[in-house]
Amino acid sequence: MPLMENNNLFNKWKNGLARTRKTTFGRIANFLGTSEINDQLWEDLEALFIQADLGIETTLDVIRVLQERVHKEGLTHSEELAQAVTEELRSRLETPPALALSEKPTVILIAGVNGSGKTTTMAKLGKRFQEQGKKVVFGAADTYRAAAIDQLQVWGERLGIPVIAGQPEADPGAVTYDTVKSAVARKADVALIDTAGRLHTRFNLMEELKKVHRVAGKALQSAPHAAWLVMDATTGQNALHQAQAFNDAISLDGVILAKLDSSARGGMAFAIQKELGLPILYAGLGESADDLEIFDPEAFVAGILADF
Repeated sequence: MPLMENNNLFNKWKNGLARTRKTTFGRIANFLGTSEINDQLWEDLEALFIQADLGIETTLDVIRVLQERVHKEGLTHSEELAQAVTEELRSRLETPPALALSEKPTVILIAGVNGSGKTTTMAKLGKRFQEQGKKVVFGAADTYRAAAIDQLQVWGERLGIPVIAGQPEADPGAVTYDTVKSAVARKADVALIDTAGRLHTRFNLMEELKKVHRVAGKALQSAPHAAWLVMDATTGQNALHQAQAFNDAISLDGVILAKLDSSARGGMAFAIQKELGLPILYAGLGESADDLEIFDPEAFVAGILADF
């Protein structure tokens, strides 16, 4: 990547993570510049990590590793600990796997609860694929929310992407089937299917999501080729319980972390990797159609800890 383009991308991450950096992680940066390493420091650091949404399990594990490193390297002042914190947090984030759109069409289910930014994120994905020269079809299988169908159709018109939709309250499975068949007939490269936003606690709705998954396979034997969950970065640890329920239902392949620019915490990225074992594929760093980036662990950590 050319240097200027690389700098622009880093600045986009830094700007997108400004709220996170100025609040929770900024407090960690300030704290590590003023304290001696003692028992109180570990208690305070633990509290700050939890407030930053790393989650209790991840926080305790990070603290344990840092304490071992302090003991091994003989560190005495918190300023010396700052680099260790940076390195430890970076080591906990995986670089997402390269996306292979080897099937034609590649059918991808987009899941998530209402309000997570699911439909907007799907539009951003469609634009990214278009810019890669891919032919895209949208499926509006979120049939319980008329606004979701309308929203996707507006995006489709704006981007020049066909939208396969039924009537409000129509069978999501039927819309899914029609979308896959339409993508095959149009010789599309990618079919993105917007599934009904649902609370993970609604058993019948989760069962319906399983049905959508099965129906895609009836329309095209190998489909769906991926299932991605859109998670709202502002919702914190509760989103992990949501994600686990979705994963149990349709075996997720990855997570898209939406609204990262709106989150004052952002540590959920670390908890996703540790507690769910799922790669973060993309991150939403703004509201425009261009503000969806492939998740970059280096840029993410640098962005939240730029004050170190």
